[in-house]
Amino acid sequence: MTPFDASPFNRRRFLGTASALGAAGMLAACGKEPAAPAPAASAPAPAASTDSKKYAGQSLNLLFNQPHAVAGKLLAKDFEALTGAKINITPVPYDQLHAQATLDVQSGANQFDVIDYFYHTLGALVSDKVVVDVTDWIARDQAQIEPADFLPSLYDTYTLRNGRRWGLPYDGDTHVLFYNTEIFARHQLSAPKTWEDYYQAAKLITQKESANGIYGAAVQGFKIPVIVGSSYANRLAGFGGSFFTADGKPALTSPEAIAAAEELLRIVPYALPTPAETAFEHALPAFLSGKAAMIDFWTDLGVTAQDPQSSQIVDKWALVALPVGGKNTTPRAALNAGFGLGITTGTKKTELAWEFIKWATSKDVSLKQDVLPGSGIDPNRSSVLNSPVYGKAAPALQAEIQATIGSALAWPLQAQSPQLMDALTEQLALIVSGKKKPRDALAAAQARWEQLLSA
Repeated sequence: MTPFDASPFNRRRFLGTASALGAAGMLAACGKEPAAPAPAASAPAPAASTDSKKYAGQSLNLLFNQPHAVAGKLLAKDFEALTGAKINITPVPYDQLHAQATLDVQSGANQFDVIDYFYHTLGALVSDKVVVDVTDWIARDQAQIEPADFLPSLYDTYTLRNGRRWGLPYDGDTHVLFYNTEIFARHQLSAPKTWEDYYQAAKLITQKESANGIYGAAVQGFKIPVIVGSSYANRLAGFGGSFFTADGKPALTSPEAIAAAEELLRIVPYALPTPAETAFEHALPAFLSGKAAMIDFWTDLGVTAQDPQSSQIVDKWALVALPVGGKNTTPRAALNAGFGLGITTGTKKTELAWEFIKWATSKDVSLKQDVLPGSGIDPNRSSVLNSPVYGKAAPALQAEIQATIGSALAWPLQAQSPQLMDALTEQLALIVSGKKKPRDALAAAQARWEQLLSA
């Protein structure tokens, strides 16, 4: 079994191959960097070398996020056809990417040339000298790259640390709220606009239909950052909160942060059993089989929900922006996950690696991946998001992403970010399991964040 097959947490492989809906074993800010001026865009240029087969006989080894394996296979095939270079993809679970990339360089193994990094770990990769500074190359190749076309909310967040750039945005990830229109119609419910609407709808549906195995919401509370951390970030954004204050101090004990945690706890009795144990392999089959009325999830679920081989709710679902809560009235997305491509400091194939990254994140190649079912790739560029081709493939998604991506809440960006999110995840899991009150748990997380950041 390959590493891709081994992980229990693989949301986007599930999305691409979910015809077996019950296959439970399948799955797998402020801290804000000061913005450096983006190079001005100029006329489009070819995304890869025009010297056909220039790299024939050469190869690149890519350390790739496991849910991107479908896209990786497409990239490998197309890049070899274009340049002659062979691309070897090693997919690993998201939560192992950072550790494996760091170990590869620091051990001297230097197996990998390009890494598919989760943006919130980039600060640590830079601090540990794992990735190459590509600032000057972006400036040199700006006519080809068109950096101004990258979505503004992603470009700095995904690439800028210490005033320099260390990669290019590859996969833009945000959540929206999906709901089952057939179930909602049975109860004369409207699409939730607030977290109170969400709670009342989930409560009513669970009370009326749980005896038949139908629940108001699938709530992902499993103890890894991309699961329960995303569920919390959605509510934190909805209540108008942030992970940090305007001056960069942890804000986990703010009224908005506490309200978000309380909202996450409040839904537990009316969610698909049992949220503390619910991850992708439980939540997705429930929603796609009509057993859960709502799920806050990555936007590419909208493609799979319309696939008859993967979904029993074709034409029976809709989506809206994440709800708002408290005093906040403006919907806001959260940048849950999201990936860039970077060059490892251990590679001896820097030129080829850079050619691949420029090509893989280019307009045409990005669009091709975004409309490929099961690719696990969401828009990284304004031109892709606003493309009629993407709009045709994902009409409901396009409008919601356009409306909320600009103000999206980023996860921590500091070098300590992986440790920060692990500490928060520990406390969120205690909240969801009912073992700790939200205020006490967040106070503990706040103290740990202050300790980590002062070290």
